[in-house]
Amino acid sequence: MNRDIHTILIAEDSAADAEMAIDALREAKLANPVVHVEDGVEALDYLFRRGAFEGRGKGNPAVVLLDIKMPRMDGLEVLKTMRQTESLKRVPVVILSSSREESDLVHSWDLGVNAYVVKPVDVSQFFGAVQLLGQFWAVLNEFPQQE
Repeated sequence: MNRDIHTILIAEDSAADAEMAIDALREAKLANPVVHVEDGVEALDYLFRRGAFEGRGKGNPAVVLLDIKMPRMDGLEVLKTMRQTESLKRVPVVILSSSREESDLVHSWDLGVNAYVVKPVDVSQFFGAVQLLGQFWAVLNEFPQQE
C-alpha cells in the first residue's frame, strides 16, 4: 500500500471559495499540501510541471478539486485533457461547482469525472463537504502506482 503524501490541487477562480476550501482542508488536519491555482491554464501547468511549476517535484495530486467556470480555460477542458493524457488519466477529479446545469453534470461524467459536487451556499455545509472530499480522496482512497 503506497501512502506517500500527495498534494491536493484546487483549481478555483473565486478567492473566497478557494480560501474556504483551504481552511476546511486545514481544519480536517490532512497532512497533504494544498496547491491553489486560479484557472485551467495554471492547473495544466501544475499537472504538466511547466511554467511557474516547472521545478515542482514528481508525482500527481491525490485529487484535483476543479471548478467548471474559470477564466482562460474552464474545468471541463482541464478534465478532458487529463483523461486524454496517459500519466494523468487516473488522477481523481472532483468537480466542485456552483453549476446545477444538467449539461455540465452530463458533460463532466461523460469526460470521466470521479464525483460532481454542487457547492453548498451555506458555509458550514461547504466546510463539511470539502473536509469529506479531502479525507476520502487524500486518505482513504487507494489508487494504482503512478509515475
